[in-house]
Amino acid sequence: MIRTRQNLLGWGMVSPTLVVLALVVFYPLVAAMRESFYTSGQTLDADGFVVEGERFAGAANYAGVLGERFLNATLNTTLFTVVTVALEVVLGVAMALVMHRAFRGRAFLRASILVPWAVPTAVSGLMWKWIFQADGVANAILGTQILWTADGVWAKLAVIVADVWKTSPFVGLLVLAGLQIIPAEVYEAARVDGASAAQRFWRITLPLVKPALLVAVLFRLMDALRVFDLPYVLIGPRKASVETLSGLIWDEATRVHYGPASAYGTALFVYIAVIAFVFVKLLGADLLSDVRARKKESRDAAA
Repeated sequence: MIRTRQNLLGWGMVSPTLVVLALVVFYPLVAAMRESFYTSGQTLDADGFVVEGERFAGAANYAGVLGERFLNATLNTTLFTVVTVALEVVLGVAMALVMHRAFRGRAFLRASILVPWAVPTAVSGLMWKWIFQADGVANAILGTQILWTADGVWAKLAVIVADVWKTSPFVGLLVLAGLQIIPAEVYEAARVDGASAAQRFWRITLPLVKPALLVAVLFRLMDALRVFDLPYVLIGPRKASVETLSGLIWDEATRVHYGPASAYGTALFVYIAVIAFVFVKLLGADLLSDVRARKKESRDAAA
């Protein structure tokens, strides 16, 4: 009886959140999936008459998923996600280790490191666009005349550098939160046992900070897979070398091709859902088992 009341109270407390999620997440998702099976605009029927309005198109809008442009956008998105997240994890962990140390001016250093993450993406894109101009700071420092914001490999590199600069502090902030809950006695015991700095990092720091690091990586994966604003501001729209799936969806929607845009959006949703499922299944299994173990211990203690 008590457990039933607790369950009802729990559902009652989360019901406002569920209603909001249904309105802002599930309804748009279902509406987009429905739209992906329809087409709109003017066309000719079998008798040669002009037909206008919305018509059921079946899976015709999904034919573009196998097209060259969609595959190029998928490749760009995947490459961008893998490279940026990998670099951000390395730099974020390094930032967290530096910010975790006790030294004079640590507060100022922490604030300085977090500034790029606080800068809006559009502002960050404009700033890096100025840096990567033909007569900008990047070419002046490197002594080159590279057209960074034109197209091609250099445009990819420019977007990667700008994104790593902006979002590495986010990873560092989450890892720092994980570092601060590690007891200092663990490191002291390792030093007494003669463990080197590298051994303490690999055998103590990384295993204990793994939950926070996995959360940071998962958040960054979800964010990078749907990136749009940074390539759009830094390089521009409809550039094949940096066009992402979100950019392709935006381009189709602005051309009033809502059916194909919805089909591409549904494909992107499935892609992100699969990546998230695989990530949690492979890397988060230990974390989920730990959570279940803690819940079981709590229930046993309550009983």
